[in-house]
Amino acid sequence: MSSQMNMSENPILAHAVCIPFPAQGHINPMMKLAKLLHGRGFYITFVNSEFNHRRLLKSRGPHSLDGLKTFRFETIPDGLPESDENATQDITSLCKSTTNTCLAPFKHLISKIRDSGAPPVTCIISDGVMSFTLDAAEELGIPQVLFWTTSAVGFMGYLHYTNFMENGYTPFKDESYFGNGYLDTAIDWIPGMEGMRLKDFPSFFRTKDPNDFMLHFAISVTNKAKRSSAIVFNTFNELEADVIRSLCNILPPPIYTIGPLHLLMNELEHDEGLNALGSNLWKEETECLDWLDSKQPGSVVYVNFGSITVMTAHHLIEFAWGLANTQKPFLWIIRPDILAGDTAILPAEFLEETKERSMMVSWCPQEKVLAHQAIGVFLTHGGWNSTIESISVGVPMICWPFFAEQPTNCWFCCEKWGIAKEIDSDVKRADVEGLVRGLMDGEEEGKKMKDKAIEWKKKAEEAVGTGGSSQENLDKLINQVLLLPSRNS
Repeated sequence: MSSQMNMSENPILAHAVCIPFPAQGHINPMMKLAKLLHGRGFYITFVNSEFNHRRLLKSRGPHSLDGLKTFRFETIPDGLPESDENATQDITSLCKSTTNTCLAPFKHLISKIRDSGAPPVTCIISDGVMSFTLDAAEELGIPQVLFWTTSAVGFMGYLHYTNFMENGYTPFKDESYFGNGYLDTAIDWIPGMEGMRLKDFPSFFRTKDPNDFMLHFAISVTNKAKRSSAIVFNTFNELEADVIRSLCNILPPPIYTIGPLHLLMNELEHDEGLNALGSNLWKEETECLDWLDSKQPGSVVYVNFGSITVMTAHHLIEFAWGLANTQKPFLWIIRPDILAGDTAILPAEFLEETKERSMMVSWCPQEKVLAHQAIGVFLTHGGWNSTIESISVGVPMICWPFFAEQPTNCWFCCEKWGIAKEIDSDVKRADVEGLVRGLMDGEEEGKKMKDKAIEWKKKAEEAVGTGGSSQENLDKLINQVLLLPSRNS
């Protein structure tokens, strides 16, 4: 049954405006949440930046977003100079421009929606770092939910930046603090995060500049979260239980864990209208799934460093030869912009040596890849989408965190959840080979990690099943927050 048929048979419960931060790793989970709400009777207006809207149409086709009358797409400018580049924009620049320029166009969009004949906007769901929308929601007197697409533990790390400044951990006194062991300082005073070191916290505090923009931006947006009607995380209670309890004790808004979102999406598997709507800004090269079909179960190394990570040519070469030396088949996602300021070019000798057992593409349908029985281990940057998707299918990880809260996710995967190994930031090919072999060649530690990953997979499935915590929390979010009457009605 199509989504449009559903919506025509049932009255529209509410109209949610959903606005993600304009980067791939933020758009994907917001799209999932929007679809879930639409499936529960919500009219959806999904707001992309003009830049990303163009990229979306380019990757999926000019009419790919036209299918549903009750799931509409709108745009606002991101405030950055015009660009046709098919790459993620600079994150710091995006944070500055959205903060400084997006409120006025967003409010104008809300007025345009009101005058368009669409149902009245009854709630706003915005990315946690797009909290300028709070002003618009407060003017309208409607609920405002902040969807933090980070892990709960990553959010908790950001929440303590103020304490880091007050206690002198940041800004650093001089350049030596980046490499003299200072980052190994133990931080044992945050409930649920005992045992962590400075280096395991979200990376934006690592600065000498007392006026560093990203440091103060993180403090600002986490403080603004306290004004919201609710905070949502794409996680499940059992995975981050201690930190979620701590957050509930220190934050005024209620917290709802409603993940893994992509598993909750199974309830929409027969909804052709919704399933036709995609959110990938790069064109997916689905032939990699056919290649995986030809491989033995658990035999393939899947390598993907996400949509933002960049590396040096030297590190690219080390990863390449490390993978080659494992003698394992591997699927490697290499974006054209993965090298800082250059195009990724791999040595001809490497390509020749691995051509019978490798596949390299620029983008892929990651959830389907990770769920494929051929995947044995995931070499990842440790972004939250990748982490929760890997947990959901019981695939152990090798983590090479790049920035933001990726070091935090990595530490929890390795130290708390027992499903990953970390690879040094200055990666060496011998380390790549050793870690892959250790996880895939039947060694005792690798077996334990796989068993632990399967345990977490089962718990994730329980959370989204009937009576599970995430199912119940989604219902509570809708009934306790999103369906509240407008204060101005």
